[in-house]
Formats: sequence, C-alpha cells, structure tokens
Amino acid sequence: MTNYSHYRLAANGIRFHIATPEPQGNGALVVLLHGFPEFWYSWRHQLPALSAAGYHVIAPDLRGYNDSEKPARGYDILTLTNDIAAIVKALRYSRAHIVGHDWGGVLAWTFAARFPNMTSKLVVMNAPHIAAYQRELRRNLAQWRKSWYVYFFQIPRLPETLLTRHHGAGIARLLQRSANPTTFSPEDLARYADAFCKPGAATAALNWYRTAARQLHTLLPNRGRVAAPTLLLWGAQDIALDLSLTLGLERWVPNLTVRILPHASHWVQQDAPEQVNRYLLDFLRSDPPLSRPSSPVVSK
Repeated sequence: MTNYSHYRLAANGIRFHIATPEPQGNGALVVLLHGFPEFWYSWRHQLPALSAAGYHVIAPDLRGYNDSEKPARGYDILTLTNDIAAIVKALRYSRAHIVGHDWGGVLAWTFAARFPNMTSKLVVMNAPHIAAYQRELRRNLAQWRKSWYVYFFQIPRLPETLLTRHHGAGIARLLQRSANPTTFSPEDLARYADAFCKPGAATAALNWYRTAARQLHTLLPNRGRVAAPTLLLWGAQDIALDLSLTLGLERWVPNLTVRILPHASHWVQQDAPEQVNRYLLDFLRSDPPLSRPSSPVVSK
C-alpha cells in the first residue's frame, strides 16, 4: 500500500487539495492532471512509480473537483491553465513535466502552448489536441456521434441530477461501461461517486464543458503549437474519442511520439498501468527526447 500525504495549496486565488506519495522524490516536478469525472485518485498507479524514480510528483484536485475549492467562475481554459502555472510557482519551481488525461490532457496541451518556458516535457493520455478535434468534427461523422455527451452536458441541471442521484450511481455506470471489465473495483467506483457528489462538485465539473463550448477560440493559444517534447499515449478502445485524433499532429506538435495501446480504453493509465508507467518513465528519463516515429506505434 502506498502512503499519501495531503495538503492545501493557495494558488490563483483559490485553495487546491494536493495529493503526493510518501516518501517523496526530490527531483524534477511532475504535475498530474486528472480528467472528468475524476480527482487525484485517477493517478494512484502512477504516483508511487514516479516518486520511486526520484521525481517530486503531485496530483491536484483541479478547480471544482473533490476537495479543491469550487468557485462559481473560472472554468475557462485560460483561468484553468493559470491555475497550473500558479501551482508550479507556489511550489517554488520554474518549470515542470506536465502529464494530463482526458480534460486534464486538454489542459496540458493548452498549458504547453501558453507556457512553453514552464513546460519541460509534455505527456497526454487520451485527450485530443483541440485543433485536431475541431478538424475531426468537421470531417468525421464517427467523432460527431461519439461527442454526443458534450452537447447533453450543456443542458442546465439535468446532467447533474442524472449523474448524482442514488449517490452517484450514474457516475459509477459511466465509468464501468466505458472501461475494461476489471479496470475499476467496487471501491474505486465508490470513491469516484463520493468525490463527484460533494456539494458543488458536479456543477463545477460540468462547467468545464459548458464554458469551453462558449469559448472554443481560447483553447488554441499560440495557434496550438507545442514546442516541448511530447508523448501521446492512447487507448484504442476509447468510446468517446476516435483514433483519428492521433493522426496528423506534427503540424502543431513537431517533437511528438505517439504510442497506441490497442486493448486499453479511454481510462488508459488505469487499464494498463504497468505499460503506461514504463512509457512514461522512459520518456521522462530520455535525453535527448524519444525520436518521433513516422507513424503511431501500436504497442503489443
């Protein structure tokens, strides 16, 4: 069992809950950004591995989630990326390795484009580069169909009601139906439901979608260009995001390595933790960065 320490950190005008493993590494800072509808626990398989490798690794509950503050505003992508910059600075670092999954991955893409001098390396897991997402929505009917929930989440109050009734049974079903059969234990599902049902958490989490739908233009600072060495890990069995989103990214991300995990779902770092940890650590340790393959590498 891994022991975790938990603390509050004031950054960008609110207080964040931060989880970190014990003992903690004292090397480069690694910031792990979870997605919807999760919290720091999304990284339970990666936190101990990164700490054991010597990194100072943290997993914050992002704005509005679990035990972090839930203000009425601030769910636009510029404020959310300012949150991450403020967390890094509050820990007295000038730069960090940024790792994100799902909405945390969208945040990671945007952070790297906005703050290139603060981004050492970038790792994204099953989260589309926004320019590629917009491209696929224009030309790919399959991605339009897979994105139905984004439009549903724009409805006021109804999504909160459906996802939180019976103490988060809707969240448990969402996770269970979109993952591999053994990914989430009953205890895992209960923890996710508990976190999502905390007062204000459901509306705050859905406000990420609602605000983004009104401000798509702000999701592409610096035209979406990412200079940092980047690793994209992708579970091919993702029911929400099409595999075509991993293609043609070089125009925005020239220093890119793509690894496809054919049997993993959207919840890739929890479906295949050992494989993800190996790729993650190899990439962060590599100097010079991993060379970019001419096409995505499908892992066996």
